[in-house]
Amino acid sequence: MILNSVNYLGGKRLLLIIGGGIAAYKCLDLIRRLRERGMTVRVILTKGGEEFVTPLSLSGLSGERVYTDLFSLTDEVEMGHIRLSREADLILVAPATADMMAKMAAGMADNLATTALLATDKPVMIAPSMNSRMWQHAATQRNLNQLIQDGIHVIPPESGDLACGEVGAGRLAEVDHMVHALEDFFTPVGSLLGKHILITAGPTYEAIDPIRYLANRSSGKQGYAIARALCALGARVSLISGPTSLAAPHGIETTQVESAAEMLAACQNALPADVAICAAAVADWGVRDVQQQKIKKQAGGLPELQLTENPDILKILGNTKDRRPALVIGFAAETENIIDHARDKLKSKGCDWILANDVAIKDGISVMGGDDNRVTFITAGGAEEWAPSHKDEVAKRLAQKIQNYFT
Repeated sequence: MILNSVNYLGGKRLLLIIGGGIAAYKCLDLIRRLRERGMTVRVILTKGGEEFVTPLSLSGLSGERVYTDLFSLTDEVEMGHIRLSREADLILVAPATADMMAKMAAGMADNLATTALLATDKPVMIAPSMNSRMWQHAATQRNLNQLIQDGIHVIPPESGDLACGEVGAGRLAEVDHMVHALEDFFTPVGSLLGKHILITAGPTYEAIDPIRYLANRSSGKQGYAIARALCALGARVSLISGPTSLAAPHGIETTQVESAAEMLAACQNALPADVAICAAAVADWGVRDVQQQKIKKQAGGLPELQLTENPDILKILGNTKDRRPALVIGFAAETENIIDHARDKLKSKGCDWILANDVAIKDGISVMGGDDNRVTFITAGGAEEWAPSHKDEVAKRLAQKIQNYFT
């Protein structure tokens, strides 16, 4: 098993725009600290910023190319300013000078930094730094208020000794404070804050020999989408995933397993939980005697494989006496008699809700491995058919049901 611990900065992408000011040197330590936390940092260095830090030092710390010139043909071919501004999860301007703030408030686009800021569709954060009189000036405060109204997030400047020799507000926030601001930004807050939700996703692989295995067509997309939707509502999510081609969702504790037995063990280790969602397509059977060497093909003969029943994870979780989650949700992949089979499963597994999947290929929708899903939401009180939709939408709808359950 491979366990990824929760780190809300891990896997996130930051575009750091470095303005002109002596405080630009702090960005070197900031990049190092963010990289230690698994964050990818790309840098746009303004002409003013180049007077205080060099592209070489920034590139060495970030491990990425540093961008400076809007009209560089190489940059525009390899990484246009539109793409550069939209591939980040967040843009941070630090230090944000009075001049930079004025240009942002006015919507100017006269260099790479301001053009990227105007072209982005991602959230923007600024860390102002300037002389205290400049910070307190009515024009700067007017620009600050305009930026806040525009949805810009602000890391306030600190008070103390300034590079110009004066004392007052205007110091760039310390690196620790900027790191904490970024962590706070990416930490989920929502109605499910404090709830622990266990989710299984993907297929399981049941070994036949070192080369071959039994499996199914599950892609894991639905389970991963549910994990993201619940994390966005503030829940602490433990995702137990069989083998998939999907990257572990950002900020979600993910345990990778292969077999049904490993998945069951990981689920039991993750308890207690407030909710358990069994979206994984666990193989019903495994091979009784797994061969340690490759089974050789023999002319005129077929290998005799004796199957054994795998543990029923949903049933075990639904009938756990001492640590049963308050809400146990299962999935039922069916090709016929969808609702009847799902209702039988609801009773036999001891779960509270079932999402019945119609996995037969219809109307061009292939649920197994595809991006869309057909779901009927089933409880002891009845059945609710949902319109075919993208798996992300199914996940959001289920997350809303769970939110309503706890409110």
